Amino acid sequence: MLTSRRLLNLVKYTGISHYRHVTTSWSPIGTAFNARQQKRLDLFEKNVGLFGVPELTSPAGFEIAQERALNETERLLERACSSPPGAITVQTFDQLSDSLCKVADLADFVKVAHPDPAYRDAAEKTCLKIGTVVEKLNTNVDLCKSLKNLLDNNEVLAALDPETRRVAELFMFDFEISGIHLDEEKRKKAVSLNVNLLDLNNEFLIGSHLPNKIEKRVLPDHIHHHFTTDRNFIQISGLHAECPDALVREAAYKIFLYPNAHLMQCLEELLACRNELAQLVGYESFAHRALKGTMAKTPENVMSFLQLLTDKLSDRTAKDFEMMRDMKLKLNPRNAELMPWDHPYLSGVLRAERYNIEPSLYSPYLSLGACMEGLNGLFTQLLGVSFQAQQPNPGEVWSEDVRKLAVVHEDEGLLGYIYCDFFNRANKPHQDCHFTIRGGRLTESGEYQLPMVVLMLSLPHPSKSSPTLLTPSMMENLFHEMGHAMHSMLGRTRYQHVTGTRCATDFAEVPSILMEYFATDFRVVSQFARHYLTGQPLPESMVARLCESKKVCGAADTQLQVFYSVLDQIYHGKTQNRSTTEILKAMQEKFYGLPYVPNTAWQLRFNHLISYGAKYYSYLMSRAVASMVWRQCFAHDPFNREMGERYRQEMLAHGGGKEPLLMVKGMLQKSPSLDDFVEALVLDLNPDFETFIMDSEG
Repeated sequence: MLTSRRLLNLVKYTGISHYRHVTTSWSPIGTAFNARQQKRLDLFEKNVGLFGVPELTSPAGFEIAQERALNETERLLERACSSPPGAITVQTFDQLSDSLCKVADLADFVKVAHPDPAYRDAAEKTCLKIGTVVEKLNTNVDLCKSLKNLLDNNEVLAALDPETRRVAELFMFDFEISGIHLDEEKRKKAVSLNVNLLDLNNEFLIGSHLPNKIEKRVLPDHIHHHFTTDRNFIQISGLHAECPDALVREAAYKIFLYPNAHLMQCLEELLACRNELAQLVGYESFAHRALKGTMAKTPENVMSFLQLLTDKLSDRTAKDFEMMRDMKLKLNPRNAELMPWDHPYLSGVLRAERYNIEPSLYSPYLSLGACMEGLNGLFTQLLGVSFQAQQPNPGEVWSEDVRKLAVVHEDEGLLGYIYCDFFNRANKPHQDCHFTIRGGRLTESGEYQLPMVVLMLSLPHPSKSSPTLLTPSMMENLFHEMGHAMHSMLGRTRYQHVTGTRCATDFAEVPSILMEYFATDFRVVSQFARHYLTGQPLPESMVARLCESKKVCGAADTQLQVFYSVLDQIYHGKTQNRSTTEILKAMQEKFYGLPYVPNTAWQLRFNHLISYGAKYYSYLMSRAVASMVWRQCFAHDPFNREMGERYRQEMLAHGGGKEPLLMVKGMLQKSPSLDDFVEALVLDLNPDFETFIMDSEG
């Protein structure tokens, strides 16, 4: 018996291995991310299923969870169609949505991130099944009628609180864009177009990532080693934009972007299909449909914003390109013409030359544990929120290196959970992103359903001699994604349909981009950035150089984003009697400044067209809002608790349950104009930005 008890104790113990010669002392959060976790053996503990969902102890459980959700959907569908109009109607709709989303959102994550292909396949099938059910619900006439009865009843409508009314309107919008208000023939057409779009979207996404190949003999022998070789061919799978060899960059650009006739046809059909669907359900264009409910509101406003920004940046952009030309002449006197494949590389060279930025010099101060301590300290001071590392239960996570954080408020208690899937592994997508697994909502019992999210990064594993060390850009990405996570944790909405990041796209990026300002402020960085071996703090001069370096060629970088945003708008605007390549060429000349390269089709690699169709401008507009919020509310004191509380109450708490511009107005205490948005972006590029801030506050 004693032997068995000893075995049990050994098995349940999760060891932590520290690095030798470490003189720094880490908090529990720092230790959780800087210590190397030992593999946990769970011989005597029950498998609780992925994310604690009991059915998901095996891939087969997806079908069980799916059927349970569909049975619940049938019950709620009957209630929604039979209840008298009132708040109960919206609550039932939200319950119905929540029942499906809790399975579909989880499956959506698992199908791309789980290391076991059996789990991925099962999750993919569940996504398709739930997606089909959602399409049917969005075209269910009786369900729509119950909501319309509510919205058409002025007396009932007046009794609803603003959030409930907005959620009802959002649900109706989902019906309208599916063609519910059309006659039967047109409604069938809308369903057919939606089904076709799913296939076209998937086809374009896959095709946009496929490599192009060329015969070896076409390229000089001395650059072959930069690419993947396949017998007599060379495969080009990217732009190699950071390569010092100009010939490699040129070859990669021309070959990777060489037009693919099949993919070109797919894109043309996709855009035509989107336009036809938008017009069928009553919109002037797909862009008009996509921008309803956003901060920008209309394509005309977006184009005005982008044109104003172009005009304001024109002189600075020209100077940036001139600096790049001078640098190219210095590096390559025989061929000094500035081309699109030069921009990313030469801007990096100019930053490094002017400010001596070498990421490896920063990394020892930016261990993952130190950065997580920094985030914990910032949120504690700003919002009264802290992280508590928790040991996942057996089967709860999909990889042993996933960390689980409980997010706790000093007065309100547990707010939700963040699963940190930070490290590289085979078959894991190399992208930094935030997934909502379960949205927050007020349940029928009066309790709050706690939100659950995953943050996925692509960081190196710790080594035997050091923890995971981040470059400055990795650290900023961590802060960025944590901004999304805190939006999800603090978006305490009554309805999961508008929880956290489920809001207008051009507002959803504001909290994450705002975190980038905190990540590069020395007053914040100095609280956590210290050498993982010696404990020495990161020198202020290094942080200052890093901040200043970001402004080098900043106008040209911003103008490139303007060009992409304009292209997205034109593609999704009124029908054009010209090809996507002809549009690309014209917009590149007008809104970028570097020449179009014949026989290239960059648009075929523009995969953001799928997820951000007509909304790519959102990055620029969100950055403008974040800049205004930072400058007005946090630049003088990044730990200002009063401003932190205002930020939570005015911007984070509402999710998508309030008009985005009203949230911005509440935070800034004024309604910003398009000129204000543009001015904020231009001011960010000012070399004396920090000095300006301190002077204006003083």
